[in-house]
Amino acid sequence: MSFELNILNNGAGGCGSHNSTSSGCENHGTCGGCHEAPPERSRRDFLRRATTLAFGSFSLTLLPVPSGGTTPQQASAVAGGAATVSGAAAGAAVPEQDVLFGFLVDTEKCVGTGKCLTACRVENDVPEGYARTWVERFVHFKDGRVQVDLVPETGYAGSDIPAIDPDLVERAYFAPKLCNQCEDAPCNQVCPVHAAFTSPEGIELVDPDRCIGCAYCVQACPYGVRFINPDTGNADKCTWCYHRIKRDEQPACVEACPVGARVFGRLDDPESEISKRIKAIPTSVLKEHLGTHPKLRYVGISGEVI
Repeated sequence: MSFELNILNNGAGGCGSHNSTSSGCENHGTCGGCHEAPPERSRRDFLRRATTLAFGSFSLTLLPVPSGGTTPQQASAVAGGAATVSGAAAGAAVPEQDVLFGFLVDTEKCVGTGKCLTACRVENDVPEGYARTWVERFVHFKDGRVQVDLVPETGYAGSDIPAIDPDLVERAYFAPKLCNQCEDAPCNQVCPVHAAFTSPEGIELVDPDRCIGCAYCVQACPYGVRFINPDTGNADKCTWCYHRIKRDEQPACVEACPVGARVFGRLDDPESEISKRIKAIPTSVLKEHLGTHPKLRYVGISGEVI
């Protein structure tokens, strides 16, 4: 069995000698030459400073984790700022208390206008070609087939989605997708540098100062809602417009929906609209068997919606 230990230099640069100084390496004549590092390191340098242990065909990479339990961004989220939300300014803080938010999507109301998609992109400065939320059209045929089409941001009406003979269809509906904000979030658990964290209101967020863009969380998310933002190099996702929540406002997609198919509110308040609707009508979650306990619930979906 072969064994290899490769420890990359944790210093600012050079040969790694403990005799290195800010003006250069004292061993410069014997170490083969080294150079001073740039004044600031990218967070991607975490990867270059990783420690790798290899045992035969097995390897383990240990990433250096920033010291301290809470970064300013995470503290800001707790205190009322808008940490991790791209392009969003911090608003007034929601008082620190036991608050639990939830989201309800009513597929029996959604008509696929795409207004929610545009609102999300504008509000959160989402890069072209990526989405924090999207809408799928599900068509259940009488012969048992199921067809799924992606609704464009311009909406279903007038799109190039092929028309279907209604006599062949048993049921059809639109299913908006967004972050499920799981109570047991796999994306949070796999982050090697603790960039993924949960706000006091139960919202899963990403700390841009810690994120190294490794995409572990992207792979771990069973709902496919995470991506690496090409503009920032960080993991990105729907946050239910956390910055708006902190200002006691509705998420942009909820506010933009013309038919009330998206409902957001406090699950811990029995008088809230979402609590009343969940109590009054049957709802379900996606991939319940995974045990992630999503706080996003749906009305009128079938098992084909994953």
